[in-house]
Amino acid sequence: MAWIMDTFSMFKGYTEPSIVTGKPEILGGSKGRKEATGKGVSIVVRELYEAEKKSLKGAKIAIQGFGNVGGHAALFLSLMGAKIVAASDESGALVDPDGLDIPALIDCVEKHACVIKHPGKQIERDDVLFQEVDVLIPAALENQIHRKNAHKIKAKYIVEGANGPTTPEADDILRSRKIRVIPDILANAGGVVVSHLEWVQAISGLYWEEEQVNTELERKMVKAFKEVWKRSTERNVSFRCAAYIVAIERIAEVYKYRGVFP
Repeated sequence: MAWIMDTFSMFKGYTEPSIVTGKPEILGGSKGRKEATGKGVSIVVRELYEAEKKSLKGAKIAIQGFGNVGGHAALFLSLMGAKIVAASDESGALVDPDGLDIPALIDCVEKHACVIKHPGKQIERDDVLFQEVDVLIPAALENQIHRKNAHKIKAKYIVEGANGPTTPEADDILRSRKIRVIPDILANAGGVVVSHLEWVQAISGLYWEEEQVNTELERKMVKAFKEVWKRSTERNVSFRCAAYIVAIERIAEVYKYRGVFP
């Protein structure tokens, strides 16, 4: 991203930090960008529990994909009182019904690039999806929950940290089993939100402290969740359908005022 900005700036003849986001902080990148997606996932889980009038403290959570998104989601959720009882990456998976030591596991992954170097009971990598937990967070690759394994999911909620981890066929199966899915376009939007905030900072020439970035991230994620929750409740539709309704309503309203010229 630094190279893209630099190359574009050379052609323009002046530095243009707003051309791309995800830059190093020294070149106009935003504080809090690395943690943003995982933090956004944790905010959505917290808001889900508040909307359901449930306590997040002690809630059991399994995370597929303990990278930047999954690792930070695990950290923030553990700080909120949830128990991360299973976590996986490409090397394998760990499970602990009493809750994994998340800071220690993050340190292990940073040193060894795999979760299985951390002490704990190992299970098959894909079995992390089928743990009996309150929340499953697929934060790895797309199409991880599909028609051949959706019937084995035991979580009450799925919060999509990855892009497209659930196939449409699996979505239908999960809905029939009354497993509620918070879709990726809502759950993992934190990174995109902070990319937008980075752009806002760049075009204004004002660079914010991390507290201000996190405050704005929180505001936007909470507002988005509440809008989707409201549509889901009003229309009696899934969260995914409700998220699409919110998005299309916004587009329709813009066209109403702007028209379709030319």
